[in-house]
Amino acid sequence: MQKNMGALDRGLRLAAVVVIATLVVTGTATGVTALALGTLAVIFTLTSSVGTCPLYLPLGLNTCGR
Repeated sequence: MQKNMGALDRGLRLAAVVVIATLVVTGTATGVTALALGTLAVIFTLTSSVGTCPLYLPLGLNTCGR
C-alpha cells in the first residue's frame, strides 16, 4: 500500500492514543466506552506505524504531501 499519511497526521493520532490510554488507565473511561476507545487507539497505532489509512483511500485523501 502507498503511504497516505503525513508526519503531522501520524503525530496527532499517536497523541490521541496517549490521551485514550490515560483515560483508560486512570479509570475515567470504563466499560463499553473504554472498549471502544481502546479499539480506536489500536487502529490509530497501527495506521500511524504503517503510514497508511485505509479510510483515506476511497475518500481520496492524502496528508503525506507528495
